[in-house]
Amino acid sequence: MQHRKVSDLMTRHVVSVRPDTPFKDIVRLLAENEVTALPVVDGGGRIVGVVSEADLLRKAGDRPRIDGRVPLPPLEAWERAKAEGARAEELMSAPAVCAHPGWNVVEAAQLMEVQGIKRLPVVDDTDRLVGIVSRRDLLRIFLRKDDAIREEIEHDVLQQTVGLAPTQVSVAVRGGRVELRGVIETRSLIPVIVRLCGSVDGVVGVSDRMSFRVDDLGRTPLGA
Repeated sequence: MQHRKVSDLMTRHVVSVRPDTPFKDIVRLLAENEVTALPVVDGGGRIVGVVSEADLLRKAGDRPRIDGRVPLPPLEAWERAKAEGARAEELMSAPAVCAHPGWNVVEAAQLMEVQGIKRLPVVDDTDRLVGIVSRRDLLRIFLRKDDAIREEIEHDVLQQTVGLAPTQVSVAVRGGRVELRGVIETRSLIPVIVRLCGSVDGVVGVSDRMSFRVDDLGRTPLGA
């Protein structure tokens, strides 16, 4: 079993800016490329930060209202510095939260969730920018064909990983939902199979219709 890697899903042609890129040029690039953030790279292609729409909007949010009142609540010092910034290096969020090409989908998704961000610049071992992966990119795994999911479960999960014979469990996949039917030797193996099937890329849910011959969990045996 192998999760799809970030390198399989990332966008390789990445629009980036330099630390000295002016404010208006950043806004123009965001609009022209229909993106919400841009990596900031130095002369060697190494990432030094990310500048996003949220970073730029601090400038608009800090402008006086028509009635002359100051914005509320008042900006903190770091927010004030960004609001007054005119170049990428003054506006960007740093250090950048990045992924690596060899990461799997689960690792990238978990980092996005923990950090509360929508995209991850992808860097190599020398911190050079090689791509960018977004939430939308990661969701592409759910576009996998049902037949591909079924074949991976039958071969990689049930036969290679669990060691079952091909006829022990039947697998049906419809719209990413997996249904398992068959008779397993021991009861304790059923939740393991369900968990492994649920971890296959593209699976939306797993329905367990399996039974067992031996209750090794100390409950009532099948047919008793």
